Order: sequence, then C-alpha cells, then structure tokens
Amino acid sequence: MKKILLSLVLIFPVTLLFAQQTYPVNGSYDVRQGTYAFTNANIVVSANQTIPNGTLLIKGQTIQSVGTATSIPKGYVVIDLKGKFIYPSLIDAFTSYGLPEPTRTSSGRQSIFTSTKKGAYGWNEAIRPETKAHTFFAADSKKADDLRKAGFGSVNAINRDGIARGTSVAVTLSDEKENSTIINPQSATNYSFSKGTSQNDYPTSLMGAIALLRQTYYDAQWYSKQKDEYNISLEEFNKQQNIPQIFEAEGWQNILRANKIAQEFGKQYIIKSNGDEYQRIDAVKATGASLIIPVNFIKAYDVEDTVENRNISLAQMKAWEMAPTNPAVLEKAGIKFSLTTYGLETPKDFWANIRTALENGLTQKQALLSLTEIPAGMIGIADKVGTLEKGKLANFIITSDSLFKKENIIEENWVQGKRFIWFKKDEADLKDTASKAVAKTTEIPKKETVGALIFPFTAFGNATPLKQESILLKNATVWTNEKEGILQNADVLLENGKIKAVGKNLNAGNAKVIDATGKHVTPGIVDEHSHIAGTGGINEGAQSVSSEVRIADIINSEDVNIYRQLAGGVTTSQILHGSANPIGGQSQLIKLRWGKLPEELKFAGADGFIKFALGENVKQSNFGTGARFPVTRMGVEQTFVDEFTRAKEYKAELAKKGNTVRRDLELDAIVEILDNKRFITCHSYVQSEINMLMHVADSLGFKINTFTHILEGYKVADKMKARGINASTFSDWWAYKMEVAEAIPYNGKIMHNVGITTAFNSDDAEMARRLNQEAGKAVLYGGVPEEEAFKFVTLNPAKMLHIDNKVGSLKAGKDADVVVWSDNPLSVYAKAEKTFVDGIAYWDIDRDAQTRNAQQAERKRLIQKMKDSKDKGGKTQRPKAEQKHMYHCETLEEYSMELNEREGTHDHE
Repeated sequence: MKKILLSLVLIFPVTLLFAQQTYPVNGSYDVRQGTYAFTNANIVVSANQTIPNGTLLIKGQTIQSVGTATSIPKGYVVIDLKGKFIYPSLIDAFTSYGLPEPTRTSSGRQSIFTSTKKGAYGWNEAIRPETKAHTFFAADSKKADDLRKAGFGSVNAINRDGIARGTSVAVTLSDEKENSTIINPQSATNYSFSKGTSQNDYPTSLMGAIALLRQTYYDAQWYSKQKDEYNISLEEFNKQQNIPQIFEAEGWQNILRANKIAQEFGKQYIIKSNGDEYQRIDAVKATGASLIIPVNFIKAYDVEDTVENRNISLAQMKAWEMAPTNPAVLEKAGIKFSLTTYGLETPKDFWANIRTALENGLTQKQALLSLTEIPAGMIGIADKVGTLEKGKLANFIITSDSLFKKENIIEENWVQGKRFIWFKKDEADLKDTASKAVAKTTEIPKKETVGALIFPFTAFGNATPLKQESILLKNATVWTNEKEGILQNADVLLENGKIKAVGKNLNAGNAKVIDATGKHVTPGIVDEHSHIAGTGGINEGAQSVSSEVRIADIINSEDVNIYRQLAGGVTTSQILHGSANPIGGQSQLIKLRWGKLPEELKFAGADGFIKFALGENVKQSNFGTGARFPVTRMGVEQTFVDEFTRAKEYKAELAKKGNTVRRDLELDAIVEILDNKRFITCHSYVQSEINMLMHVADSLGFKINTFTHILEGYKVADKMKARGINASTFSDWWAYKMEVAEAIPYNGKIMHNVGITTAFNSDDAEMARRLNQEAGKAVLYGGVPEEEAFKFVTLNPAKMLHIDNKVGSLKAGKDADVVVWSDNPLSVYAKAEKTFVDGIAYWDIDRDAQTRNAQQAERKRLIQKMKDSKDKGGKTQRPKAEQKHMYHCETLEEYSMELNEREGTHDHE
C-alpha cells in the first residue's frame, strides 16, 4: 500500500506542474509542485565534479540544491538512492526530432529558375532562413521515449532542408505540450551544401551550392545598407548572424570547405561531420571549429563471398576499422566536440557504439562532456541543462552504477522534474528488458590495435609523407625543351624542389645519385584540359552563365586518378568546369602532389582561368530539360554579348565613389576577364562558332586565351594566329558526334605549322595516363619532329597556362617536375619509372610494387578481422562498390542526374 501511495505522490503533482498558465483547466485547478529529495547518491554534478553520498533537491521542474549534509525542507518526498548515481540527462545537438521529413514535389521536368514560393522571399528556394523549426515543431512521444531510454533529456531539432535552413529549436523530451518543452526557440541557424527539396534548377553541383551561399552572404551585407528592396529571406538571414551557426558538412574535405566560407565572412561554424576527421586530424584542428560527430560506425562487410569482396575498396575496409577511433583522436587533438545519435538505425544502438568508442581510446570524462556540457553550450541552453546546479532544469538520470561501468542500467530519466521509469529494484524480471540492452556496457578492455593511417586515405596511399630530396639523375637522354635540345649522357640535379642544373658530369655533392643510363628524362607532362580531382559535379549547368562557381572549391585530393596520372608522367593539370553552359566556372590549376591536402595541390601564384563553351552542349536543345536559355547557337552568341555588356556597366558603377553596388560574384569573374586578370579556355569544335566568338571578343574588348578541342582549328588557324590565340586539341578524336564530322588527325600539325602554340589535352582521366603517346601521334600523322611533338604535352600547354617560367622544360631555376622514362617518351613501350613534383618522387614504379604487396596484405588482414567480427555476432552489411564519376566534356551526366533526381528517377546512376 505504501508503494502505491508513493507512486501516486510521485506522479500526480508533477502532472499538475505542467499545466500551462495561459491554458484553461477543465476541472479543479491544482498547481501543486512536486518536491523531492534524492539522498545518499553519488551525484555527478558535471564531468569535473562528483559529490559522494550527496543530496539533490528539486521542486517542480527546477533544481533547488545539490550538496552534502543538505537540510531537507518539510514536505519533500525523500527517495533513498544509496549506491546509485545521478547524472545530468544527456543532450543531442543534432536531431530531426519532432520535425516532418522534407518532401520534394515533382516539377514535371519543367525548368524552374526562380522561387515559386509566394511572398517577398529570396529568389532561390534552397536559401530559406525564414524557416523556423519552433513554429512547426510537434513533440513525438514514441521517439521521445526511445531517446529518454538512452538517457537523453533534451535535443536540438533541425530542419535538414536546404543550404540556408533557418533556425533550429532546443527542446526537452518531456511528454507535455510543446509550450512547455521548448527551451530555446531559436537555438542555432543552420547550413549545409545540400539544396534539399528546392525546386529551383540551380544549384546542380557542390561548387554551385558553395557559390550560392557565398553570394547570399554578400547579398545580406548589401541588403542591410539599402532601402529599395524588402526581402524576407535576407532580412531573416541577417537577424540570425548572432546566434550559434551549425553547418552540416559530410566528410573532412567538406569541413575544410565550410571553414573557408566561415573565414571569408568572419564566422565560426559548429560543424556536424560524418566522423572521418581522424583521416586528416591536423587540418580539421586548424579550422578551430567545434564539431558534432556521429557514432553510427560502419558495419563490417560480409566478406564470405570472395567475388563480392572485390567490390570493397581498401578505403572502405580501413574506414570500418578506424572510424571508432575518431572520438579518441579528436579528444587527443584537443578539439571540442559533442556526440550525436543522428544516423543510428535506432537510439538503442547508441550505448553499444559509445562502448566501442571507449574501447578505442575515448575517455569516460570526455564522453560525458560530449554528451552534456558541450552540446548544451553549442545550442545556447547551458543555463538550463548540462550540469546539476541550482536553478537549472531537473533533467537527470538515475543509474545503477557509474554510467560507463559494467552492468550499469539507466533506471530512471527525469525530464523537467517529471519521472520516467523503466527499472525498479523489486522487479528483477525487468533486468533483461530492452531498456537494459540500451544501456549495455562491459568492462573496458585493452585498447584495440588498428592499422596505420595512409595519405591519402585510399588505395596507393602512403603511411608516411613523402620527402623532398636532393637527387642527381645521371647519364640519361635529357629532353630539355630548351635551346640545348635533347642531350645525350647528361645529368639533371634536383635540389630544394627546383632544378639546380642540367648538363654533363654534374657534381652530386650530398645528392642521392640515380643511375639513369639508358633512360630518358623529361619535364613533367602538363594537361591543359582535365576534369579529375573534383567532387560534387564538374558542371554547374542550370544557368547559361555560372562564372561565380570555382573548381577551387571542390578539389578532391583523394582522387585515385591523381596517382594514376603520375604513373603516366603528368605533373600539372588544369581542372576545368564542364561544357554545360556558354560561360562556365572558374578553373583551378593543380600539381599532382599525391597525399597532400586540397589547398596544397593548388599551383601557387598561377593566373586565373575560366571555361567558356560553344556548340551542342551549351544550347541543350536536345537535352530535354525545359527552357533554359539559350537553345540555339544564335542565343549562345547573345549570351556572351549580354554578359560582357552587363559586366562593363557593373565595372563602371563600382568605380564611382561612394557606390552602393551589390557585389555580384558572377560579374566579378567577367570583370577579371576584361581586366586581363582571368583568361578564357573555350570548348569549341565548329569553324562558324569559333569565328563568332572571336568577333564578339573583338567587339567587346576581351581576349580568348585558348580554344580547347577545336577540331576544326585547321580551318581558322590564320585568324587565331593573328589574335594570339592558343590551341589545345585532341590528337585524333573524330566522328564521335556530328560537331566533329570534319575533324582530321592532321589538325594539330597544321595549327603548329601556322605558328600557333599547340597542345594535346586529355579531357579524360584514362587518356591523361597516356598523353606521352598522344604526343607521339603528332609524329605519326604530321611528321612533327619528336622534340617539338613532345612539347605538345609539356612546354606548349605550360605557355598557354602562363606557367612556362616554372614548368614545361628542364632549366635551372624551374620547378623540379621531372619524369624518368624507361624508353623514348613518345613510344608506346615507354614507362614512367619515376615522376617528381617539386623534387618529390610522388610516383616510383618500384615503390608502387611494394605498396601493392603491402596493401594486399592489409586487405587480407582486414578481411579476416571482419570475418572474426561476424563470428562474434557483429552486424554486417553486403559489400557495395564506391560510386565514383569520371567526367569529360562530352558527358553531362552529373547535370542530368540532378534533374532526374529532382523527378525521382535515377537513370544515370
């Protein structure tokens, strides 16, 4: 009978407490508050303070006192917790709790350029800062119960839809009405690189998403200083700049990309990541960002089928093993982070995965901090929850033992002073219930040994960074590409990343000597037209002009094609935007520094370039995507005229003192062209269109640097020569579409004979591995002298890219970008044995063989480890090959995929 009365005392007053003051009461009005004294408990006030044999007093939803020898006021219900523990309830800073799943409405394959949302909102539906989660948050009793059982008492609910997503709401997991559970209605403003359910065509790519967000920041700055336009989206965007900023960025490279935006606009994001920071921890730490990291560790792959095993990459295997070390790696690095349940199949998996993190080095103290105080601070509720202190909400859990200790059970979770109970001392039959499984822990074993990191974190990565050395290449046939020509039995000395000397009988000094007798030594190959090392789409094709987007924003240093092309002697590549629109995005020149970070790949001090395009790809009349202008070749011409006319007007307005011109990233790039600070590489085929663009350039006062592809260049070579335009073409591509019906394999030879600086490019990840052989075709088809032919892929493209003062030939003072070939480099039998970039042998044919053997052994070890995990009852997943795109100008699949996904189809996956 006493137990029944106690239960009534515990439940009845708390229920009355939550009656909202502004709500009418149907019946007697009773406002009694629950008053409780929890005695003899081990009270974990915070990760840094524990009170043994302490007393916790709560009244209603508030903590009244925490301490020892506390006097218990009259009327308090005393609950003896001898031997038990009290912890602050846990906090999750990144959930979608209580919010509907975003849904996309079909547009019927009709192009949508500006928002269809009614009202004075911004032009692009992916920018939706006016979205406020607290206005449509609805408590979910089932999900709340699952989270409470895992020990959580409050969460941050985020609307995961769009690039600028609006504000999130911090709520408790009480089962009362939303009026009582919302504790911070605007806990953070939120961002991502995903356009979400937006029906706007733009953006179709990662670089487009980045450009759109950057432009929004600039628009918001302009908006705050003008009075001509009212814009709800920009108004709300500005209002939200002084609250916490959470950026969902999946993958460490996206963390770096998000941080670049933060630096540009003086922000410091809290970044929700996907848990792979261990792969580049130094770079992540350098951002200074706090992180929200998941514990949805990768399930082992079912490796019983040896055929399916081939679908699993080394990176996938190593990520399975190493992902659980991520929290410990972050802790060791001193990075502030919280832990989230986001991404778990069910909150029931949470404690098992926390357990795995502890086994892999995460400390209990850090785990508690990352589940209480740190997330509370991130979302602006540290004054209410996160620790057990007077005046804070009565959000706490009662556990049978230390939270992370063997056999511990979360017995109760009190949220805003309301009791939720799953385990009672006198109900032994509950010990095997699901609630115990949720809090399952065992003694922490010795930290598990895992394999070594490799850089990059993919096949052919290196366990230690490659070092720059002083190298003397002796007794080789040296192709200088200088006035000295091809030298026999000559030496090349590399020192401090530069070519120190070229000649005979050079003094080695302290340099490492490599006998190159019978070998050929050349400058590294320069690819004027490449699409490797990009991520998230190589085209931003939704608009006819996308000069605001930058390949620089999406460089992917983990692309295995970098390594493969080093094996073909390539050392420098211009990474171009695709050919989906007349004026495409800004290019990025990179050196193939395998294992370096994205920023470290960039060719320092190089001029800026931009991709233009002509022909079938840009007018898209056969693409079936709707009415994006232009759809004719006449429209393409008008696009150029309009854009440069606007840019001239924009430039003139900017020059006026005290101007209030809105900064336009699109026009900024065009003004750079007019000012000879950015240079055009134009995709082209047909004589008539090449002529058209030359005339437009003449009339509007800009220059064309290079026509790329230009398979009818032989028809207009004299006109190009007169204007100083370069030609980067294919060696012998023809007849693959109507635009190249009149292409001939003598094109390169003819343009070269006219005096045009002529190059052969790849436009294809596979062809780039054999550009030396492409150069050989100039000898085959046109009788070009061998030395001149090899310049088609070395010195000539270097001249086009304005970097011939650094690369393209072997000359003292130039960068030590050098290749050692087994044979004449124009021969199909020649192999690149060593490829140096800045004096570092990023490719070495002998080291490659050793790497392959070592990584094969590593695969075998990991396969056995996954088998052992399965035998012990670990969860598994079926092997699935990683999806990777290889782009070139004649494939617009990345744009087409986006359009198909918008309609719910996946024809191009």
